[in-house]
Order: sequence, then C-alpha cells, then structure tokens
Amino acid sequence: MDINGGEVAWRFGAANPSLEAASALSIRALVHGLYGCVDRSNPRKLAPLAHGDPSPFACFRAAAPAEEAVAAAAVSGKYNSYPTAAGLTDACSAVAAYLSRYLPYELSTGDIVLTAGCNHGIEIMMAVLATPGANVLLPRPGYPLYEARAALGGLEFRHYNLLPEKGWEVDIEGVEALADENTVAIVTVNPNNPCGSVYSYEHLSKIAETARKLGIMVISDEIYEHCAFGSKPFVPMGVFGEIAPVVTLGGISKRRMVPGWRLWWIAMTDPKGILRKRKIFEAIIIYRGISVDPAAIVQGAIPQIIANTDNAFFTNAMNIMREAAEICYQKLKGIECITFPHKPEGSMFVMVKLDMSYFEGIVDDIDFCTKLAKEESVVICPD
Repeated sequence: MDINGGEVAWRFGAANPSLEAASALSIRALVHGLYGCVDRSNPRKLAPLAHGDPSPFACFRAAAPAEEAVAAAAVSGKYNSYPTAAGLTDACSAVAAYLSRYLPYELSTGDIVLTAGCNHGIEIMMAVLATPGANVLLPRPGYPLYEARAALGGLEFRHYNLLPEKGWEVDIEGVEALADENTVAIVTVNPNNPCGSVYSYEHLSKIAETARKLGIMVISDEIYEHCAFGSKPFVPMGVFGEIAPVVTLGGISKRRMVPGWRLWWIAMTDPKGILRKRKIFEAIIIYRGISVDPAAIVQGAIPQIIANTDNAFFTNAMNIMREAAEICYQKLKGIECITFPHKPEGSMFVMVKLDMSYFEGIVDDIDFCTKLAKEESVVICPD
C-alpha cells in the first residue's frame, strides 16, 4: 500500500532467469543438493567424495611455510590497501618466475593476472570471449562451471568428447568437425578433472596444432598442475605456445592444498604476443578492473609461499594421492556393475561407468547418486 492507501505497482520482480539456468549447470548446486539428501540419523560416517577440496583432511594440511607467509603478510601492515587490477607486482613476478621454470621461454610480470579463485578466472575468460555469435569448445566429461559461466554470459558452448578407450584424450577429429568460423577457443583440463588423466607431450602437441589449424586459442586449465602420480609427467600446455596462443589458468588451490585462500592466475603463455595483438589481454585487464580482487594479504604472501614450500611437501602429497588412487582402483575394479576405463594418473578424481541394468528402481546416474547419499552416506558426483 502507498501512503494514500493504493496498491503500489512495484517494477521489479524475479531475478534474472538466466541465473537459475546457469546454476543448474553448476557442480556446486548439484553437490549441495546431494549433501541435502544425506540421512543425518544414519549411523554411517559421511564419506564426502564429491569435491576436490583436500584441506579438511589432516594429511593434506597446507605447508607450514605457506601458513607462516600469510600470517606474516597479515601483521606486516603492507597489504591493507586495494591491489592493482592485475594483482600486486611482487606476486605477479613470483608467479611468472615459477611458471617459467617449466617453459622454453620466460614470462614477465605483465603476463600474469591474479584472480579470486577458480570461479573468477573462468568467469573472466568466458566473459571476455562472449562476443556476438562466438562459441567455445568444452570437454565432455568436464568441469560444469565452464558451462555455467558461458551460459550466464550468453556465450555458446559446444561439447567435444574425451575418449575413455584412449586414456580420456581429446577427440581431435571430433574437435575439427565441431568447430566453425565462429569458434574462438578450446578449453582443456590437464591433469584432468573429473577423469583423472594426464596428457602426454605428444597429445598436447596435437591439440596445439589443431588449435593453430582452426585459428583458435587454447584455454588450458592447469589447477591440478604437477598433481601427476602415474607414468606420465605433467607438461604445461604453454610449452606449445609458439604453435598456438595459450591462456593458462592455474593457482595455489590444489597443489598447495589451500582452495579457501582463493588465489588463481591467468597467464599469457603466448610468446608470439598474439593474444595482445587481438586485444584479449586488454579485455582481461578491463574485466578485472570492474570485478573482485583476490585478498591482498594472500597476494602479499605469494612470493614466500612459492619460494619456501619445499619439494618434500609435494612429494608427500603425491605419494598419498597415488596410494589413494591405487586403493580406489583396486576396490572399484572388482565391482561387477562398474567399468573402469582408465586408471587415474592425476588430479583428485576418477571417472567410472555404471551399468544401470544391474539396478532396479534407479533411472540414471543422478538418481543413483541421490540414493547412495541417502542410504549409504556416500556423496559422489554424477556424470
């Protein structure tokens, strides 16, 4: 009612409907729903196997030098101000030097943009590429946040397949058939979430050659960088930046076991400078300037986190992950209704196929996961 007793015609209503559509694509919403299905009266201990957050487990606690670096940054009084759009210079410089160790060329401070975690980095890249009519190629199986962010920004996405019989490699022929004159990028995830695969040098080279042939960039999600415990070592996609321009997404979340610290980076692993010539880097900086910053305290700690975390920490973490992956593989491969197409070699996930003909009253993978959560207190992700 207004002050005169009449009904007010409010001009606002429901939220943007695209938000609901994007949320439906998000892994977070799906996992949250599965946790809601858990019967809290069930005496079984909850087995939370649906997300790649190692930090709740004592064996994966952050390295002491990393914790000390953040504490020192907090009490120094140097990091209480707003950081610059790309990130603090010392932090960007440390990230550039760190990534350059594994590349055949040197990155500079100006090649790095820091973001507030995974979601933010993906948000920026999908927004930058969302020009009228453009499309991006996303892996299937994949990480649903790419679809969610693309949908929210009005960017068309097309799925290319990962081939389980070939260790979840990219279907190169399928990519070439899928792309058209409006395709601007292909997203790869290596080590792979959710398949647990690690790509060989030769396969990454083929991806780069395909991107060059199609005239598109590669967005290489490497948040699980160096989380490789099988026969193949991790190779950065940026090694092939001379062949096709590569945007590398990475961060401290997984290798250093601190996803809650929310620090990612976008790196221009593009020695020919094509991304700058095509104004992609400029667009990234513009978007960063109107979006959230990663915490200045964490940025301030980055040089010490990178410099002082020793190899023993990483070796111990990989040994634990290798053992866990082996136990998972041995236990699951003995279950008749499960097909194990590829033994996990990296990241924190494994992908299996469930033969639904063994079950009565279960219609699909989501139904299976829902009932598993409710009846057994085990939370896993559907495909």
